[in-house]
Amino acid sequence: MEGAPTNPRIDGVVDLQLSEVLSGLSHALDITEGQVPGHAERSCLIGMRIAAALDLDDDTRSSLFYALLLKDAGCSSNAAKVAALFGADDSMVKSTRRLTDTASALQALLHVLRTAGAGGSVISRGRHAGAVIRSGRAGARALVELRCERGAAVARAIGLGEVAARAIMDVDEHWDGGGYPAGLAGDDISLAGRVLCLAQTAEVFWERGGASAACEIARKRRRTWFDPALVDALVGLERDARFWRSLEAPIVTEVEPTEHVLVADGARLDLVAHAFASIVDAKSPYTGQHSEGVAAIADELAALLELDGDARATLRRAALLHDIGKLGVSNRILDKPGPLVPREWETVRRHPQWSMEILARISAFEEVARIAGSHHERLDGSGYHRGLTAAELDQPSRILAVADVAEALSADRPYRPALGADEVLEIVRRDANRRLDGGVVAALEQVLPAWSSNARSSRRAAQRGSK
Repeated sequence: MEGAPTNPRIDGVVDLQLSEVLSGLSHALDITEGQVPGHAERSCLIGMRIAAALDLDDDTRSSLFYALLLKDAGCSSNAAKVAALFGADDSMVKSTRRLTDTASALQALLHVLRTAGAGGSVISRGRHAGAVIRSGRAGARALVELRCERGAAVARAIGLGEVAARAIMDVDEHWDGGGYPAGLAGDDISLAGRVLCLAQTAEVFWERGGASAACEIARKRRRTWFDPALVDALVGLERDARFWRSLEAPIVTEVEPTEHVLVADGARLDLVAHAFASIVDAKSPYTGQHSEGVAAIADELAALLELDGDARATLRRAALLHDIGKLGVSNRILDKPGPLVPREWETVRRHPQWSMEILARISAFEEVARIAGSHHERLDGSGYHRGLTAAELDQPSRILAVADVAEALSADRPYRPALGADEVLEIVRRDANRRLDGGVVAALEQVLPAWSSNARSSRRAAQRGSK
């Protein structure tokens, strides 16, 4: 590590508001859904303003607040299925569907014809359109159910409770019973879920046409999609210019219930990191445990190389969240079985930058963002996205780079099967002291065999459990 900067002490995180963490990370959910960054934050402002007209107790208002920020937490779980079924960019399919009245057979059909096989041949477009049409309402329900169940599970994992989890589960239910996944109607839909449904739709149309568009879609879908009382509360804001201007630079802490501010201490921050790692890994069937695996390898390497406790905690969080930028990469690229074309490679090479930008939105994540954004950098300057060299890469960044390579080689990919520990070490050794840190690679020799054996056992157990 000659010439490398001295590793700075990375302090633990205390007294950080959970709202700052979730609002920052929500931008990753926005890009997965093909929405303009800030969508979840703007939806939160709209939803909490609607809630102000309701007689909600403090606990319910708090649950609603966090549910609005996390409403798309399950978005990655069906991305691969959407991309495969439609034969198109999953985020494009999802974003355009938000503008479609899926209760209208004509609008639903037109959406399929516009998006299925987009960019492909006429034959490919016809094949994918036929597959979507044959899947029908049952197929749509299954995709929504997967997304909602996963999102609710994330809320529970972070410790937000059943009111928030149920709201996320109900986000796509409609007042008239025509929504998904359960086809609930009226008051059978949780009140918080009804707010989420209206708020997110209003935001999407506000983004494209301002307050008048947001209120017009609410009036149009009153009593079909939306609770009439909630629509009345929203349209009452139509001439509140100050409120609508606040969406241009959303600050969610201004609407956070002050009686129930949740703090992200070290323990809760770890819960959030693990939860968002699961969101990232769910994006592709080939990365089911990638972030967790990278974090486990990195932590063992850090222990062997005697990093202190704070440095290990920061590295562990960076490892869990290092690929959060991949949520912005289409599954048509991530799951492609053949070689990527230059345009696709350019997109892939931007994901560390997106990871760094998303994580940097959280004030206490400066080091986490820097380390996570460096996971594809190499000592000789051949890495990406910034082309850093040995003198610019500290020990945590070097550890994460090695852990990322080792886990990726140990897992199945669309273009090759998983490699055993001996094969992985043989490949990694070739880059030691050239592209990857030699001392970290030497430590990997001690760590990888046992980790690889445990990972194989876990994968076999998971496969048996899914049968």
